[in-house]
Amino acid sequence: MTTYIAQFLANHSVIQIQQNSIFTWRQESGEIDEELLIGKIKRESAVHFYNLAAGKQYQVSLDDISVNVLKTERFNG
Repeated sequence: MTTYIAQFLANHSVIQIQQNSIFTWRQESGEIDEELLIGKIKRESAVHFYNLAAGKQYQVSLDDISVNVLKTERFNG
C-alpha cells in the first residue's frame, strides 16, 4: 500500500465557506482515480467540515458539495 496526499478545495452550494485543505489516503500503487478520490474527500472530510460550520439546524448533503483536487503526490511523512 502507498500513502498519497492531495490538496483540494471544497465548496457548498448554500454554505458560503470554502474548505482549502489536504487529504491523505492509502491505496495500491498505480493510477489515482480522481472520481473515487473526490467521493472519499466528500464523505471523509468535507461533509464533516460543513456539518461543523452549519451547526445542527442545517442538514448537509453530499450532493451539495463540490470538490476540486488541485494536486496529488506520494506522501512519505
